[in-house]
Amino acid sequence: EGLGEGHRRLIWRRDKGKRANVSEIKLMVHTATHVDAPSHFLQSELEAGRGVETLPLDALLGPCVVVDVRDGNVSASTLEAAGIPEGAERVLLRTQNGRRGLMNRTSFDYGYAGISESGARWLVGRGVRLIGIDYLSIASYGELEIVHEILLSAGVVVVEGLATERAAPGVYNLAVLPMLLEGSDGAPARAVLMPSSSVSSGTSE
Repeated sequence: EGLGEGHRRLIWRRDKGKRANVSEIKLMVHTATHVDAPSHFLQSELEAGRGVETLPLDALLGPCVVVDVRDGNVSASTLEAAGIPEGAERVLLRTQNGRRGLMNRTSFDYGYAGISESGARWLVGRGVRLIGIDYLSIASYGELEIVHEILLSAGVVVVEGLATERAAPGVYNLAVLPMLLEGSDGAPARAVLMPSSSVSSGTSE
């Protein structure tokens, strides 16, 4: 399950004469829960050397809404029917991916649910600043490039690989904290949901 074996190894061991136990990890920056920088799909951003350090912190922190969109890929009509409040800036999607447990599999599932081109344009038109999903790509596989390009060109922060199945639909406070990998096209992140009524009363990840 999860990352499987081979992504981490101990390079120092106290029982081998070292003063501490120290591991190293080897994985793509788009592994598990992570954020996409615009340079993930926008070549001009990559050539300019702009990476995850350019993502606005005020988009990564603040109120968000979690919505159920369980019937396949997520189109504009799906989002229109999902009950997303007017003015919502951060939206997390609970799709069929979570129910199917796709994030717990080591092999990539090409039949995952993602956002379609019309869904991406709907999000940009509604002023959404952050969109998250419960699999390794925000975009449906057949529209991989165009959906990323629409969202990233508009400055929408993309968060992928979330465990939204653990959170009931509703309004929360969200904190997404990516590793500061300067110049990188993405970065692993810790994403935490907190009840909107009290940030100290519990968390879901």
